[in-house]
Amino acid sequence: MSAPRLRTTPLPGIGVQYDLVTREQRHLSVVAHRDGTRTVSVYRLDDPDSCAQSLRLSGAEAGALIDALQPSHHSPSLLYTTGLGLVAERVEVSATSHWNGRLLGETRMRTETGASIVAVLRRAEAIPSPAPDFRLAGGDTLIVIGTREGVDAAAAILGRE
Repeated sequence: MSAPRLRTTPLPGIGVQYDLVTREQRHLSVVAHRDGTRTVSVYRLDDPDSCAQSLRLSGAEAGALIDALQPSHHSPSLLYTTGLGLVAERVEVSATSHWNGRLLGETRMRTETGASIVAVLRRAEAIPSPAPDFRLAGGDTLIVIGTREGVDAAAAILGRE
């Protein structure tokens, strides 16, 4: 079986479109919008130019889908947290969040939940190990690690509007 072909098409002012034809001759398309959202489309078998289904995903939803499609990175040095009773999740700070523009330390995240924010994804930049004086912004995606309960509590705190 030959390797799948992924065609990339720049969409000026919008983002980039990725097209894939599967081994079953199904046409899939993902538009990566400049704002971090994604549109996933599946085209009809009888008319490959006609879209059968389209789904718009937020940046956080797209990240969760990526994690589901490729759950392990097959690296022996990678820490698999589930065997340790820990989980790692992406939590987005909305533009209307209480924390938009505030300092990370003000959340009292580790004190209140036991969970840690190990990185912040902002636009195309990753900020590892943000300090308490790091200023959060709407659209930030925080990588939170802790127990299931701690990460859920952290998500609830970060979701406060």
